[in-house]
Amino acid sequence: MKPTKKASEMTVEELAAYIDQSVLKPEFTQAEIRKYIQEGIDFGCRTVCINPSSLDIAAELCKGTKTKICVVCDFPFGLSTTTCKCMQAEEYCKRGDIFELDIVANYGWIRSGMWEAVEAEIRAVCDTCHKYGTAVKVIMETDALTKEEIIHATKVLTAAGADFVKSSTGFYTGGPCVGATEEVVSLMMEAAGGKAQVKGSGCIRTREHFLKLIDMGIDRMGIGYRSTPVVLGLKK
Repeated sequence: MKPTKKASEMTVEELAAYIDQSVLKPEFTQAEIRKYIQEGIDFGCRTVCINPSSLDIAAELCKGTKTKICVVCDFPFGLSTTTCKCMQAEEYCKRGDIFELDIVANYGWIRSGMWEAVEAEIRAVCDTCHKYGTAVKVIMETDALTKEEIIHATKVLTAAGADFVKSSTGFYTGGPCVGATEEVVSLMMEAAGGKAQVKGSGCIRTREHFLKLIDMGIDRMGIGYRSTPVVLGLKK
């Protein structure tokens, strides 16, 4: 989505609308989860992206605010069975307060060229979520993929009904993590062709990078709780 003005000219409120603030560290205490969800709300982020065990806290804190709930599913490896992925998605979405769900595609299947299986699985998850009006972002873990696999995966996930294609989990263990580089985002945007929105996540830590991706036409970004005030220009 091409913005109507330069990112450098946007207000903090306008910039925050691009952000899903990540509150996903498995070691977080309950107090830390509350703190970083509340900070995401105070910054005016579009959503706070949380683990399923944090749903009740997020529901309490987000109620009556502009910030919505985004829950991760089968995160961070995406290796559950299709049936299990759909059961998880059903469990979360039936609450009625889940705005978006970020599911991890089986990127081992992507690397194996199992395109029919990838498409069938994501279509099943999307069908489950869409019953409840929950949008689905599908993570393909781009650090694990070649350029050709990123392009093909974007097309397959879009065909499966994904509302967004998303680059990274931020928890990749198989090699270097570069996340949402300009090149990766550009490949995803071109392959999606406007049929799905694009979410960049992973290693978006500077204001310069953040603003550049907005100017490129990205739709959403996953930003770590430490980096949100930095990319918004509120902290150096």
